[in-house]
Amino acid sequence: MKKTIIFYFVLITIALFMLFPVLWLLSTALKSPQENIFQFPPQWIPTEPTFENFIKVWQSQPFGRYLLNSTAIAIFTVIFNLLFCSLAAYPLARLKFKGKDFIFASIVATIMIPFQIIMVPLYILTVQLGLKNTYFGVMFPYLAGAFGIFLLRQAFAGVPKELEEAARMDGCSELGIWWFVMVPAVRPALVTLAIFTFIGSWGDFLWPLIVLDRPEFYTLPLGVARLAGTFSLDWRLIAAGSIISIAPVLLLFAFVQRYVISANIGSGIKQ
Repeated sequence: MKKTIIFYFVLITIALFMLFPVLWLLSTALKSPQENIFQFPPQWIPTEPTFENFIKVWQSQPFGRYLLNSTAIAIFTVIFNLLFCSLAAYPLARLKFKGKDFIFASIVATIMIPFQIIMVPLYILTVQLGLKNTYFGVMFPYLAGAFGIFLLRQAFAGVPKELEEAARMDGCSELGIWWFVMVPAVRPALVTLAIFTFIGSWGDFLWPLIVLDRPEFYTLPLGVARLAGTFSLDWRLIAAGSIISIAPVLLLFAFVQRYVISANIGSGIKQ
């Protein structure tokens, strides 16, 4: 019993430590101009809570357009990433051909390459393809990734062979096996990859900053940065804009976290 109490105490302490920046942002965003946000020790509960900061931020910048841009980019990035990664992972997991192990090892090795190294050639390619200042240009680096291919390849490898053999006996093609058998069987892994891809696309700042210079295509991270330039001395408004930008991600994770947990549990079970 004592060990259980200590265990939960440690977990709660770590959770509060991890949530500290979000709680500070929320507290700051709800404080009125009369309150001192820099006092020490900090006052977590505002004496005069107000939503005026959120209203002012929404009216001062086109956050509705930023939100729409980020949502569209993130959703289509997830769709394309799941499609291309699963199509690449399936033959690496289930088919036999020469050089399969070398190809898989080469793909996984690219995880060690920092994005800053490929940033310049990727930008040149994006400009040459006419994708600058477009939604597709922002999605371009995330259409497929080594991590997604690795994750889905491991998930496909754990699917029982009996399902695949039964589909072949029914005359199903390789593409049909991938779509009707393999994809439903690895749904938790797909949801996990979708969450990681969505969060990565939603919170990315560097690549949209490089490929976009027209405000009508700005995503929420760029909008918050622009907000910081407009209200450089009012941290309440900057905090309110930050809360607006991270709220959709928190809501998404709250709804789909059970799929992540089931995927992690299932990854340790041998099929």
